[in-house]
Amino acid sequence: MAVPFCFLHAADLHLDSPFRGLADVPETVRRRLRESTFAALRRLTETVLSRDVDFVVLAGDLYDAADRPLRAQLRFRREVERWAEAGVQTFIVHGNHDPLGGWQARLDWPKSVHVFGSQGVECKPAYRRSGELAAFVYGISYREAAVRDNLAAGFARRGEAPFHLAVLHANADGDPRHDNYAPCRLADLAAAGFDYWALGHVHESRMLHEYPHIAYSGCTQGRHFRETGKKGAWLVRVSASGAVEPSFVETWDVLWLEESVSIEGAEREEELRDRLLAAAERARAAADGRPCVLRVAVEGRGPLHGRLQVPGEREGWLDMLREWLGPPDDRDDWVWAGELIVRTGSERDWRAALAEEGFAGELARMAMRTAEDPAAARELLDDALKDILLQPRVRDWLAGRSDAERAEWILRGAEAALWRLGDGD
Repeated sequence: MAVPFCFLHAADLHLDSPFRGLADVPETVRRRLRESTFAALRRLTETVLSRDVDFVVLAGDLYDAADRPLRAQLRFRREVERWAEAGVQTFIVHGNHDPLGGWQARLDWPKSVHVFGSQGVECKPAYRRSGELAAFVYGISYREAAVRDNLAAGFARRGEAPFHLAVLHANADGDPRHDNYAPCRLADLAAAGFDYWALGHVHESRMLHEYPHIAYSGCTQGRHFRETGKKGAWLVRVSASGAVEPSFVETWDVLWLEESVSIEGAEREEELRDRLLAAAERARAAADGRPCVLRVAVEGRGPLHGRLQVPGEREGWLDMLREWLGPPDDRDDWVWAGELIVRTGSERDWRAALAEEGFAGELARMAMRTAEDPAAARELLDDALKDILLQPRVRDWLAGRSDAERAEWILRGAEAALWRLGDGD
């Protein structure tokens, strides 16, 4: 007879991530960021102990590197031991960042912890804290970092169990923003006969499908501006009838966030200053009393556009914003302005040049024709970017860009050129 149970699905902890590029940040910020992945791990423990979790599944990339730091391994074991003392099992697969082939310290782990191997899909029973069988858990780890095979194809239900749960670190349907490791199709996962797929690798929380439930938990703590927003894990309750009720639990310790600030209607620098400070306060409110690393995107059209194009101006505004916010201190609700990017345009829309005679008009029309022709856009950008395309990661990243993104680059480039021909200095 089936029994109700609860499990926690987390992934991509990236414990002890080095947070590169922090050379110019205050020590308070650097120290909090370096500890943030461990703080997120402790919040997982709080969830396990306070929400009657029966077992935990971790879908890869627990560590940030194959040769995982000893500090990260010891701290992770300490938390897992707390789970074990509460009668909670832990099921682990390793992914591309922490493959089994990397260095591991010789540590004694609780018997309630199972790490799936890399030779084939394994199946293990998961129990409620009270001892009743809850589910069969299936998983496979990466042996090396770059796994190009479809590991999902090796998953098949075995025997009789109330619930069948698959754990996999993979790229479902080839998301171009992530390395295409263990590629698989969402339709194939849905048809495989499992009740829940606990996925890792994508750092955004996503519920891709329901009944069967197929989910990415996302990372537990953001580490840069490609990982903005509140991060966490899925707390999944399964009723005796098999109804699945996932709820998102937040584990993040420092919020990475981007706020937009428009220059439209701003005639004076003082107005832009006020808008930047308002954006910082919005970020502080969003962080709910915890720290926030903020990127401000200055956008829109207006008379301040020209001034923002002056070399060094962006850096000057960023320095001033940091000064206005004051240095981060030991309180929890500080906001650190990490980046300021400028995406503004001149008051005169470049499309006005389409009807003009002369060079400006021809440039605008050529840009429009090229942007509307995907083949022409690719040819132009491949030629313009030929030097940096020698870098494999850049080449792979560019290959995943959409036609719409390429068109936007061309039109923004044309606008910048037209501004310099007209309003610019």
